[in-house]
Amino acid sequence: MLSSFKPTWMVESIYQITPEQLKRENIKAVLTDLDNTLIAWNNPEATEETIAWIKLMKKNDIKVVILSNNSRKRVKKIASILELDFIPRALKPLTRGFKKALKDYSYSEEEWLMVGDQVITDIRGANKAGIRTVLVKPILDSDAWNTRLNRFVELKIMNYLIKKDPEMKWRDTIHGRRSKE
Repeated sequence: MLSSFKPTWMVESIYQITPEQLKRENIKAVLTDLDNTLIAWNNPEATEETIAWIKLMKKNDIKVVILSNNSRKRVKKIASILELDFIPRALKPLTRGFKKALKDYSYSEEEWLMVGDQVITDIRGANKAGIRTVLVKPILDSDAWNTRLNRFVELKIMNYLIKKDPEMKWRDTIHGRRSKE
């Protein structure tokens, strides 16, 4: 039952995911969560590192789309700065937002990758939609009030999954060695 929360890969940050890794897996498009994955949840500004990562993806013909449970107004503000497409009010972990991406863009489930910092919403939703996943560590240790309960439950889920599968470790790339924890 808890296997629906298990990510395909675990890396510390979205910036460790490279076009070469994605091409090796035949991934042509990335859905990315917004808060604490692409940007800090409490800061609507993108870092230079975020902008450089998005430019690198675009240069290598990797489509990047923000998939967020946030309001259209909030996501649009950041997406316009980053020049990215977006799907707001995705209702993750329901598959509604993922199915919209599959319908709106000409990529199959196998060609998409979901990157997010929460197993309950990002990972579980993508797994249910048949999309591979990367779990990243949250950018900040703090969270909005509505995410704190999820974090408590996620800790229990992750501890169970790691106990069941010793290969579930943070890595420096999706194909890489275990990172130093």
